[in-house]
Amino acid sequence: MKIIKSKQVANLDIEQAKILVVDDEYRLLTSLEALLVAQGFDVTTALGGLNACEALKQDSFDLVLLDLNMPDIDGHQVMDFVAENNMDPAIIVVSGESSFTAVSKALRRGAYDYLRKPYDSAELINTTRNCLQKVMLEKAHHQMQARLQKSEELHRYIVNSSPDVVFMLDRQGRFTFLNRKVETLLGYSKQDLLGKSYETIIEAEDIDRANYIFTEHGKKRDGAWSSELRLKVKKNEHASRHFEITFFPIERKVKINGEESLQVVGTYGTARDITERKEAEEFINFQAYHDLLTRLPNRSLFKDRLNLAMAQAKRNDNQVAVMFLDLDRFKVINDSLGHAMGDRLLQAVAMRLDNVIRKCDTLSRFGGDEFTLLLPNINSAEDARIIAKKVINTLKEPFILGEHEVFVGVSIGISMFPTAGDTVDQLIQNADVAMYHVKSRGKDGYQFFSPSMEVADSNRIKLEREIRRALENNEFKVFYQPQINAKTNDVIGVEALVRWQHPTRGLVFPGEFLPLAEETKLLTDISEWVLNSACQEVQGWINNGHPNIRLSVNFSPLQVEHPRFVDHLLETLERNNFPATNLEVEITENAIMNDLDQMTKKLNRLSEHGVTIAIDDFGTGYSSLNYLRKLPIHTLKVDQSFVKDIEETMGDACIVNAIINMAHGLKLNIVAEGVETEVQLQYLKDLGCQELQGFYFGRAEPGEVILSRLESPHAKIA
Repeated sequence: MKIIKSKQVANLDIEQAKILVVDDEYRLLTSLEALLVAQGFDVTTALGGLNACEALKQDSFDLVLLDLNMPDIDGHQVMDFVAENNMDPAIIVVSGESSFTAVSKALRRGAYDYLRKPYDSAELINTTRNCLQKVMLEKAHHQMQARLQKSEELHRYIVNSSPDVVFMLDRQGRFTFLNRKVETLLGYSKQDLLGKSYETIIEAEDIDRANYIFTEHGKKRDGAWSSELRLKVKKNEHASRHFEITFFPIERKVKINGEESLQVVGTYGTARDITERKEAEEFINFQAYHDLLTRLPNRSLFKDRLNLAMAQAKRNDNQVAVMFLDLDRFKVINDSLGHAMGDRLLQAVAMRLDNVIRKCDTLSRFGGDEFTLLLPNINSAEDARIIAKKVINTLKEPFILGEHEVFVGVSIGISMFPTAGDTVDQLIQNADVAMYHVKSRGKDGYQFFSPSMEVADSNRIKLEREIRRALENNEFKVFYQPQINAKTNDVIGVEALVRWQHPTRGLVFPGEFLPLAEETKLLTDISEWVLNSACQEVQGWINNGHPNIRLSVNFSPLQVEHPRFVDHLLETLERNNFPATNLEVEITENAIMNDLDQMTKKLNRLSEHGVTIAIDDFGTGYSSLNYLRKLPIHTLKVDQSFVKDIEETMGDACIVNAIINMAHGLKLNIVAEGVETEVQLQYLKDLGCQELQGFYFGRAEPGEVILSRLESPHAKIA
C-alpha cells in the first residue's frame, strides 16, 4: 500500500484539517499534494481507490479530494465505502469525467462540489477552503455545543460564518433574521429585508411555486423540506442566482382550552448558492441535445419534438410537415476552401434559415451538410410549399466567407403527417427519399414524398446490390480514349475509363452507376480494379513495341485522401511490373486543396518514382493557383466545358487562352479535353496546346481496338 503523509505547520483552523488526496496518476497526485501543502494544509495521499479505502480505515479525515476514473476501485465505489462505514469526511470530486450522469451521480452521493480536470489552482484552493470552512464550522459547532449548550453568541458566530444564507421568517413569511451572507451573495443588507416578505427577493417566475411551498408545507409540520428557487441580485435587476433552500418549521407549545399543543410560529431556513452547478448541468444538457457548431437542435431533440408535434396533430386534427434539406455544392466549397470555411458556411446557413421560419418550427442540423425542419400545426401541404420556397430563395443569395463569395443551393424533400408516414422514422426517411429525387433531377428545388418514390428508392438499393455483384463477377470493362500529339497526330497516351458490361442491360456508361458507387463507398473498389486491369493490359502493349505509351488513370478524392494511397499505387505497379514512368495520375483541384500539406508529400513521393501528375478538369475549382508552384505538377487538362463553346463564347475562348499561356509560362504540358470539331482543333493548335483528346479523334474503345490503331503506320489520326 502506498500512502505518503506530508505536513506543514499552520495556525488557522481550516489548515489544521486533515485532507486525503486520491488519484491513480502519480504525477497528478504529487502535484495536488504540493499545491495543498504550499497552502499550509495537512495532506495524506493515496494512489488509487484501494489505497484510499485503506487510508480511510486507518485514520479520520475532514476532506477527501477524489478522482472518479481509477482502475482498481473508482471514485463512486470509494464514496459508497465511506457511506457504508458511517464515515463523515466532506468530498470534492476532481475528475476529467464531465458527463451529466457522472456529475449527477457524484452529487447525489453527497459530494460537496465537482471540479473538472484540468483544474484551475485558484478555484481548487478556494473550493477547498470553503468546504473546509464548512466542515470545521460544523466541528466547532458540535464541540462548542457540548461546552456551551445554549450560547447565543456561539449560535450567531456559526450562523454568520456559514457559507449559506441563514434566515428566519414569521408566520406571514416576513424576514425576522438574516446572516451576513445575504449581502455577500445577493447584495442586500439585513436592513433592506428585515420586516419584508420573502417575495421581495424571489424571481417573478418562481413566486407562485415559492408561495405554494411555504403555505402547503408549513401546514403539514412534517420536518424539513427543500426546493430550488431563483433569487434576485440587488445590484443587477436582470440577474438572479440559483439556490437550494431548506426550510425548518419553528414550533412552540401553546395551551388551547387547557390542552397543550405544538403551533408553528415561524420558519428557519438556509439557502445554498448552486448557480455554478446549475450552469454546468444546463451546459451538459445543451450538449446532449444541440449541435455545438450551429447551436441548433440535434437529431435527438428533433425527433422528440416531432413525436410531440404528431401527438398534438392527432388531437387537433391538423397536419405536420417534415423537410429534409441537403446543401448543393457544399462539398466543393468545403474541399476547396477548407473545413474551417465549410464550418463558417454551415453557421451562416443556419442563421439565414432561422430568420425565415416560424417561432414554433424546429430547425435541426441532422449531420454534415444536412438539416431537418419541423413544421407543426399546418393546415395543408401549401403551407409547407410556401416555407420551402422561402428557404430556397434565402439560400440563393451569395455567402461572403472572408475574401470569397460562394453560392450554394438546397435540395428539399418534404413528407406530410399522416399521409407520408405515422412514425418519426418513417417521416424522416420519406423526406430523405424525396430529397434524393430532387438531387437526381438537377438539385436546387423541393419535392413532396409520394408512394411511387419508394419504387425508385428500391431501385437504388437494387442498383447498389448489382454493382457489388458486378465487382464479384468481373463485369466491369476498361475502355481507353486516345490522347493525341497536336503537332504529329500520334497517339501518345490513353485515358483509362470504366464501362459496365451488364448481363441484361448491355453496356452501361459511368454516369449511370458511378454517382451511386461514390455515395456507397464502392468507387474506391472500382477504381482499384480499373488501375490493376489497365496496368496489366497496357503492360502488354509496352512489351510489344510501344514502350512510350502513357496510361492516364483518374483517382477520386476519397482514394487520394487515404493514408496509404501512394503505397497502394506503387504496390499495384510493382505487382504488374508496370513502369512508373508510363503512368500519369489524374486528380482534381478539390482533392489537392483538401489537405495541401499531405498532398504535397504524397505527390512528391510519386514524382520521385517517375509517375507524372495531371490536374483534371482544370479551371472548374475554387482553389488558389499557388499550389501549381508547390506541387510536382506536369500536366493541366483543360475542362471540356471551356472547349465545348469555344466557337461561340468569347469568354470560354479567353479562359482557354489564359490557361494555355499560364501553362507555357510554368513549363507545364497542356491537354485539351472534349475536342469535337475542326474549328476547336485548329484554335487549340494555334494557341500552342500540346495534346488533344475528344470525340473528334474517337470515342473510348476496348483495349484491342486501341491496340490495332497503335499497330497501324505511325498510329496517325486521319
